[in-house]
Amino acid sequence: MRPLERHRNIGISAHIDSGKTTLTERILYFTNRIHAIHEVRGKDGVGATMDSMELERERGITIQSAATYATWKDITLNIIDTPGHVDFTVEVERSLRVLDGAILVLCGVAGVQSQSITVDRQMRRYNVPRLAFVNKCDRSGANPFRVCDQLREKLKLNSVMMVIPIGLEDKIKGVVDLVRMRAVYFEGERGKIVREDDIPAELMDQAKEYREKLLDNISQYSEEMTDLLLEEKEIPEELIKKTVREATISLKLCPVYCGSAYKDVGVQVLLDAVGDYLPSPYDVTNTALDLDNNEAKIELIPEDDKPLVAYAFKLEDGRFGQLSYIRVYQGTLKKGMTIYNMSTKKKHTVGRLCRMHADNMEEIEQSRSGDIVALFGIDCASGTTFTDGKLNVNMTSMFVPNPVIELVIEAKNRDQLSNLSKGLNRFTKEDPTFRVEVDKESGQTIIKGMGELHLDVYIERLRREYGVDLQTGNPQVAYRETITKASKFDYTHKKQTGGSGQYAKVQGMIEPLVQAEGEEQKNYEFVSEIVGGAISKDFIPACDKGFQSSMENGGLIGFPIVNVRVRLQDGQMHEVDSSDMAFMIASRMAFRQAYANAGATILEPVMKVEVETPAEFQGAVLGNLNQRRGMIQGSSENNGYAVLIAEVPLSEMFGYATELRSMTQGKAEFTMEFARYGEVPKGIQKELMAKYSDRAKGGAAE
Repeated sequence: MRPLERHRNIGISAHIDSGKTTLTERILYFTNRIHAIHEVRGKDGVGATMDSMELERERGITIQSAATYATWKDITLNIIDTPGHVDFTVEVERSLRVLDGAILVLCGVAGVQSQSITVDRQMRRYNVPRLAFVNKCDRSGANPFRVCDQLREKLKLNSVMMVIPIGLEDKIKGVVDLVRMRAVYFEGERGKIVREDDIPAELMDQAKEYREKLLDNISQYSEEMTDLLLEEKEIPEELIKKTVREATISLKLCPVYCGSAYKDVGVQVLLDAVGDYLPSPYDVTNTALDLDNNEAKIELIPEDDKPLVAYAFKLEDGRFGQLSYIRVYQGTLKKGMTIYNMSTKKKHTVGRLCRMHADNMEEIEQSRSGDIVALFGIDCASGTTFTDGKLNVNMTSMFVPNPVIELVIEAKNRDQLSNLSKGLNRFTKEDPTFRVEVDKESGQTIIKGMGELHLDVYIERLRREYGVDLQTGNPQVAYRETITKASKFDYTHKKQTGGSGQYAKVQGMIEPLVQAEGEEQKNYEFVSEIVGGAISKDFIPACDKGFQSSMENGGLIGFPIVNVRVRLQDGQMHEVDSSDMAFMIASRMAFRQAYANAGATILEPVMKVEVETPAEFQGAVLGNLNQRRGMIQGSSENNGYAVLIAEVPLSEMFGYATELRSMTQGKAEFTMEFARYGEVPKGIQKELMAKYSDRAKGGAAE
């Protein structure tokens, strides 16, 4: 057997509050990595092992992804527990970028929720095979069969039950393994003793029915199995496992397990499934771009004797200094060896190499292909590729969503400015969705992020970790401007001063850039239709640059302009007086000229909001969403709970958490994620433009 055959790099991802961290805690306990279990909101005040940040323990949520490793039977596991809250979606993104497989955790009562859909989309982006674990089957109203159907309907996954529960809600005792047709019970202290027995008589019919569904489903991936089914012969356990494994790794199947992490039911069976069905590093194709050969893709081979290729996917400035979490894709990483940062071309010596267990470090001498480890004290950015200098390659970076909310911040005390600067530098390095900018006009420091909670957490961390007390200004929505109709431009830039002058003429049009659904969004497209050398080819890039720079500030409220195609159709130049600068200025002025007649309008970020509330408050919640200009997209009711899905402008969502709590006696929850940009109603556009002109006048007066 090859050394990495029994190696698994897995992530645990889900909608907020589905029990990911609780499940990880049980996995660590059953693999003997920890010897006592602490709950996420435990009364002992310790908090879960993987929630090592003080803020995480207080709020009972995961904010940063945490890495650990464990051994189950003969399987080596590298596990990353990721946040469920949409504001910390980049943590999931960066983890899935380096993982080979994942466990999608779902709540047995709520089923597929909005963030489950987002996580599934992220898994698809990186082609990550997954198992589903329907957790919380001890809760009132839990129904894993319904959740399995939802995976099929809502996520379009080919989901299939691999086990069925023995008892549900407060009667849950174990599961029936449909592959081996055995009942599995979890007994003794914390369910550590796994006992197998015959299937209870009252469950036999249901077990046979679901085994038949399982075999029917997977037989389409194995001719041998189809033949055995047609001949009504017994199907060997090994053939079932082999077929399920192949179908899962090729993303054609999603095996579904169920249980209750809190009640210690079903976790060991899930761990067996990780070994049986999720890929090893050998089963996954990872590629890098060959910088010596026009960025042609080359396949990385997880063998220790190959040239080193490693990828830093996460940075953390902990109590030990900067830690860079690294996935080794190929070759061996050793203490004392020289590695090269492929972004900066700098070389570094590997001083300390560690395995991480949440926030504890365990020093090691070397790590091999397929490992996830941490380097200590090496300065790099998130998404950096390292090699040993034998290869000139770079790995593709991960997808980073754009921020949707911004906040003006100011230190209350001038003495804290250097600490503020240190903290902001560190956080922007660690988190690509957290951005910092200084407003050119006002000189104010602006932080940008994925939501109110995201920015709240960083403000709190600046206070706790850097001792900086901040004053914050009103959150500012990241508006955009665009055009609604085509508009022509014809502009001549002429300037005659002593010596050579400036001359450039550009003609053409700007028009709305319409993109097909599912296409990668582009904000700007430049098309040169110049024929016959009316403008020299040398000046075309300068025109492009001029038009592009005009998109930075729109004429309505000063926000960036998006979704514009510029068509440069004609122009003129002068042999002596034309220059790049002249054509840049002409293009800028031409854009302004055309923009004024192009039906410019303001766009605002529209969020997809999912509210889960007791049915008795449904009317009040609906009314409140309507007041906030929300468009209800759908609603459903189940076990006394209503789920409302709406699209609401971000500008109307500030303070919603507090209002929702008071409206529903603290019983409702909501999640929010960016959906799209939508046009602002005319009345609100006028208000925004009036504010902008006041601000502009104020700036001019100063």
